[in-house]
Amino acid sequence: MRFFARFATATAHATGSPLAFIVCVITVLAWALSGPFFGFSETWQLVINTGTTIVTFLMVFLIQNTQNRDGAALQAKLDEIILFTDAENEFVGIENLTDKELQELHARCEKAAQRSHAMLQSAHAERNAREERSKPVFNREDMRIRLKQARRVVDKCGPVSDTDRRELFSMIHGGRRCSSKRPLRTR
Repeated sequence: MRFFARFATATAHATGSPLAFIVCVITVLAWALSGPFFGFSETWQLVINTGTTIVTFLMVFLIQNTQNRDGAALQAKLDEIILFTDAENEFVGIENLTDKELQELHARCEKAAQRSHAMLQSAHAERNAREERSKPVFNREDMRIRLKQARRVVDKCGPVSDTDRRELFSMIHGGRRCSSKRPLRTR
């Protein structure tokens, strides 16, 4: 049994290599080029059909054996990870469950994933809202335009009282009130 496992693994690796593919392509080309020499006879066609059928038949069992062992090894590794992490231990050995039990477990995991996704979206929305609140209401160009407007008002009106200055501050800063009670500097 050990010999067959080693043989199946070696054969699966060898037949999956680029060299094996090139050998197969050369074989098919040689067969196709030999057709005129054999008059494209039934025997000539039977050679390739029989050869490919036998190789395919044997390869199915070798590849299935290799995949079964790879699957079992992978399952053992996953079980080990589950046992030594905070994951739910009930996932160990689920490959032995019935189809109905697997579907129920899958549905439960799907619901948990949806809840997790909803929480993630909520966190993203909250972070985006926080970032929006912290952004200035206007950009530099808006500020430049508002400052020009305020200068025009000051230039037209002459000296400005503290109350008027606070109103100008409010106009420049998009409706915010000036919190300072001290007089604002004149030019």
